[in-house]
Amino acid sequence: MTLNKDNDYWRNKLSEESYRVTRESGTESPFTGKYWDFDESGIYNCICCNTQLFESDTKFDAGCGWPSFFIPMEESSIEEVDDTSHGMSRTEVKCKNCDAHLGHVFNDGPEPTGLRYCINSASIDFDKK
Repeated sequence: MTLNKDNDYWRNKLSEESYRVTRESGTESPFTGKYWDFDESGIYNCICCNTQLFESDTKFDAGCGWPSFFIPMEESSIEEVDDTSHGMSRTEVKCKNCDAHLGHVFNDGPEPTGLRYCINSASIDFDKK
């Protein structure tokens, strides 16, 4: 079930950058987000609704400047959507609970999945184990 809130709710809840990324499908600049070079143990949650998305032990350094993971905690917590914006063909990753834009998934990640979930730091929050 998707959490439905209006734009005013999200503007009041989120920082300007998190709003731009999650509600307007923005992308933060590479190597600028607080989690791209972060290696503590814990859980990464959706910044909008606190849904658990990724575990720290699935995070890896992809060299791209964004936090990257090879698998979500639960397939049911994310939604993958075709994205043909900006003249590209990609797969967008969204929070299934609140429809927040998280980032994109690519087929150039490590084993065991071969996937790279490239996630904006502005779309996630971290709970330390």
